[in-house]
Amino acid sequence: MKSHSKDYLSKLSFAGVIVTLGIIYGDIGTSPLYVLKAILGSATEVNELLILGSLSSIFWTLTLQTTVKYVIITLRADNKGEGGIFSLFTLLRKDYRWLSTFAIIGGSTLLADGIITPSITVTSAVEGLSLYNPTIPVIPIVLIIITGLFFVQQFGTSAVGKAFGPIMFLWFLMLGTLGMGHVLLNPSVFKALNPVYAVRLLAEYPGGILLLGAVFLATTGAEALYTDLGHCGIKNIRTSWIFVKSMLIINYLGQGAWVLEHLDEIQATTNPFYNIMPQWFLPVGIIMATTAAVVASQALITGSFTLISEAISLNFWPKIQIKYPSIAKGQMYIPAINWILYVSCILVILIFRSSENMEAAYGLSITFTMLMTTVLMIFYLKSKKISFFLIGLFIVVYVTIEGAFLIANLNKFSHGGWFTVLAASVIAFIMLMMYRGRQIRNRFMSFLAIKDYLPIINSLSMDETVPKYASQLVYTTHADRMTDIEEKTIYSILKRQPKRADVYWFLHVDILDEPNTLEYKVTELYDKRVYRVDFFLGFKVQPRIADYFNQVLHSMNEEGRIDLISQYPSLRQYRIPADFRFVHLDRRVNKSNDLPLVERFTLNMYYLFKRIGIGDVKAYGLDITMVTVEMIPLSIPVRSKYQAIKPYCEPLEQQQP
Repeated sequence: MKSHSKDYLSKLSFAGVIVTLGIIYGDIGTSPLYVLKAILGSATEVNELLILGSLSSIFWTLTLQTTVKYVIITLRADNKGEGGIFSLFTLLRKDYRWLSTFAIIGGSTLLADGIITPSITVTSAVEGLSLYNPTIPVIPIVLIIITGLFFVQQFGTSAVGKAFGPIMFLWFLMLGTLGMGHVLLNPSVFKALNPVYAVRLLAEYPGGILLLGAVFLATTGAEALYTDLGHCGIKNIRTSWIFVKSMLIINYLGQGAWVLEHLDEIQATTNPFYNIMPQWFLPVGIIMATTAAVVASQALITGSFTLISEAISLNFWPKIQIKYPSIAKGQMYIPAINWILYVSCILVILIFRSSENMEAAYGLSITFTMLMTTVLMIFYLKSKKISFFLIGLFIVVYVTIEGAFLIANLNKFSHGGWFTVLAASVIAFIMLMMYRGRQIRNRFMSFLAIKDYLPIINSLSMDETVPKYASQLVYTTHADRMTDIEEKTIYSILKRQPKRADVYWFLHVDILDEPNTLEYKVTELYDKRVYRVDFFLGFKVQPRIADYFNQVLHSMNEEGRIDLISQYPSLRQYRIPADFRFVHLDRRVNKSNDLPLVERFTLNMYYLFKRIGIGDVKAYGLDITMVTVEMIPLSIPVRSKYQAIKPYCEPLEQQQP
């Protein structure tokens, strides 16, 4: 049995390019709605140098940052076709585990800055209505659209999602057409492609470096482009980017040409995006902009679900409920994250009230994400044995560029950037506590050689003086090595309450650095009496252990390796299935342990966040009526260093529930 194939997206095709337009470019594709407007709102004086210098900065930012760093270089750092900062970390964590902090900061800031994306894109689009009718209430309309967007997530979006690609194709075509109309009227605007104007803006224009905070908004979707690599494939992304970048640049140049023609009429609230539209086209343009904003917001929400899912697998986030509202590949719905994002977007809209104010808050957090990606990419290039000269050039270019953007965006902190920084800090704190807390807890686990206890377990199984606890008894185990068993598991079976069973099962879950692996290996430890099942799951695969274990049992039963019929004679004659019982050990570090203050605080936070989550029992999909939870104190710190086993594995099928 095999998992779903991505072959149709891994190869270049017209359909793949269209799908890519709908998935990848929502954020960066809606930037023309507010970038030049933000630049005009931040300017001390609107003149030719401002416009040409800003357009030049936008062009070279999209070229150096988006095209060279992400489309050409970073997309090559794929993990079996998957991208994003967490996927990049999994390529490095074997040799550079300490880079987890950078991955956590990058993932947190990406999630936090994403909170404002639906707010600013939808608000910017709807604000066009005020040009058509100044009395139209913008904020209530925005709140209705945002509410509807988050409400429908629970039902799945595969049906409307199929239309996203064609919608974004029409959107980019509209951007290019509108821009070209004004570029042809003032072709001198092409001078802005000369990088000299960008240098002059920074050197000659008063406060020119601070304008980079607004220019940076043109490339905020580049990180999302890398994150969605696995959905579309590198060839489709690179091909579609040629079309997308061309349309974006033409539209920016068209907006700039219009501003140059109306220098005396420009106000701080002027939005050139709508001004370049003919009056008769304005209603259509507003509808298209709002639709594109919804597509961009949907991509952000879906991306957030994916990031949190990966964070759970990497032990960065508490286990929370994940639902699958449709049969579409990869479609998931995380209720807690959906409603947290919704409340956060509503707060952003009510606090900032206009896209102009949101622009001041937007971009600061994503700068940190890009810097963290740069740090991880340096070590990735090193691991690929790229020459020291090229790595040094990469460091100089992108630390300089992103450092300049960071300096410019830090000016936004008091103007609203504090909101996304605060949100990122909360997310990063949770991730760090979960990751570090688990590391501390694992130091207290001790392991025993299982071969010494197999005869004892076998004797217990045949001892009819001990009441039978279950016919089939199942434990999960953290022992990486097949030859070992947790000391506390033996304590539970033999000492806490002798648990007699016909068959004992030990399930072990190994989260791999590869994204989509779904395999298992069954080892018979003792004469059809004791078995160990190892599940090898990619970090993007949901650990629905109950489903996977059920597949393993049926497969072994069909092969005649086990007997799933009850061993009680009265039930066996009617072929009643054997009863199963799961025992889950809730491992808690004993408070009497003398831990340093920081470690004690980290552990307390770890267990607090775990309680907020759904716990392993629900996360594994176990029937709670079949599970016994035992609280186990961990009090003897024993450090164990085991190497991962690379056994021959059989594939599993990842099924939608």
